[in-house]
Amino acid sequence: MNAVDAKPVKLAVRSATKVYRTASGDLLALDRCNLEIGRNEIVSVVGPSGCGKTTLLWSMSGLHSLTQGEILLDGQALTGPHPDIGLVFQEANLLPWRDLDANIRFPFEIKGQTPDNEWIDHLLHRVGLGGFGGKYPRELSGGMQQRASIVRALSLKPSVLLMDEPFGALDSFTREEMNRLVEEIWLDTPTTIVFITHSIEEAIFLSDRVVVLSPRPGRVQAEYEVPFPRPRSLEIMATKEVFDLTNAIKREIVGSRKRAGETVREVQHAS
Repeated sequence: MNAVDAKPVKLAVRSATKVYRTASGDLLALDRCNLEIGRNEIVSVVGPSGCGKTTLLWSMSGLHSLTQGEILLDGQALTGPHPDIGLVFQEANLLPWRDLDANIRFPFEIKGQTPDNEWIDHLLHRVGLGGFGGKYPRELSGGMQQRASIVRALSLKPSVLLMDEPFGALDSFTREEMNRLVEEIWLDTPTTIVFITHSIEEAIFLSDRVVVLSPRPGRVQAEYEVPFPRPRSLEIMATKEVFDLTNAIKREIVGSRKRAGETVREVQHAS
């Protein structure tokens, strides 16, 4: 039984197809992609560069419309941005002229809502940013800025958190620290998380399940359960079980590239 079987479905991707209209022609980014995310599950999506991972995530956020298919949140079709869905970008995207407190409260200003200051203060202390509210982005390290972006996303109390390679620009030590932080926050405040990454090791450490997308156009090609209990320590990353799972996922990605290359060559030869 997989993770989705054990939990109610929170997010469902149904035959998601996305075509980008460009000056040089149409680009098929996703093709009849299907995926289910269980409630309070952490799922990482990996795959070859350009396979549509970010397109899939932005479609889940409601910021990108699909050409065909649909995204369901708690069984209801998603037609645009939703208050139950938070998004953490590749860059922290903090406004440089606002201090940390003002950056975190900015979404509340846009929505015309009163921020829950007690909850925000709890989150800031939880991620080690208590007392930094008056600091400006230029005064914070990259890791601190990304922590702030996580607090900003969680401050609205979303039930789904979408993370688009948020730690890719960080050094390896800070990245490991951030991975542990995400798991700790998830254990404290269970949230459904979809995490896009190029790092298979990061995906395994964080996730209940790792989903592999095919080369563009993106489809779900394979899924791997991650059986390790939580909370997870970095020591498990040196075990044979993680080594074997990492290699299995790598073989799947490399094999998909090879098959895609063979298909292109066959089409070129036939033409």
